[in-house]
Amino acid sequence: MGSLRNPVGPLPSSIYWRRRAVLASVAALLALIAVWAISSGAGKTSTNGKGDGSGPVRTITPGPSGSGPAISQAPGGRGDSGTGSASGGSGAGAAAGTGKNGEPGSGAATGGDSGSAAGAGGGSGAAQVPADSPLPTCAPSALLWKVESVKNDYDPTEKPRLELTVSNTSGGNCKIGLGPKQAVVTIFQTTGAKAVWSSADCPGDTDDLFFRVPAQGDTKQTVEWDRKFSAPNQCQTPPAGSPTPDTYVVEVKSPGLPVARTSFVLKQD
Repeated sequence: MGSLRNPVGPLPSSIYWRRRAVLASVAALLALIAVWAISSGAGKTSTNGKGDGSGPVRTITPGPSGSGPAISQAPGGRGDSGTGSASGGSGAGAAAGTGKNGEPGSGAATGGDSGSAAGAGGGSGAAQVPADSPLPTCAPSALLWKVESVKNDYDPTEKPRLELTVSNTSGGNCKIGLGPKQAVVTIFQTTGAKAVWSSADCPGDTDDLFFRVPAQGDTKQTVEWDRKFSAPNQCQTPPAGSPTPDTYVVEVKSPGLPVARTSFVLKQD
């Protein structure tokens, strides 16, 4: 113990004390570094490759859906009762054939001619039947319908395609009217909430178009918009111009059924 208090050696004791002070300082510094490393490591939380929630927020692009944002402004020439053609355009849909008692024959219905949108039949049982067909009219409570855009967005050279699907939840076949007197398709531009096209503006000569909806099945109609404007009583001279890049909302409305909506985007060049 005496050698610890009084260093023994050929050199002066002050030199040995300075050496001891330096070694003690180094030991204390190493201890502080070790404590800091342990405490900082414990403060980190492993993410296991799943991130810590601070990454970029996912954006949702407009696209196929059963409903969209509500727009209060009604399009020109259209009342709330709905008078348009969900099968599209100003032309009348034409069935490929009808069978006995108004039941559909072979082939599906095809859509309009030279309107602003061209309809095309499809889906299961998408066949036109006469208005006086013995098939009962589908009860609104037995119908479910939705409108979807085939794509979320469209290039400047693409024509938006919309699909209207009507499902029959009842146990029997029935018919539904999708003509100018029964349904209406309207396209709104979200900027300004204005209607740019409506099937009610130029409904054509055919007032009633009925389609068979099989029991527990559906009927699908396709509408292709040619990206032209429409206006009431301007079928021969439609408004000039073309829609600008923006988000557009599609609204399909028929008496007794909820409004179906979806959206799509017209992209920049």
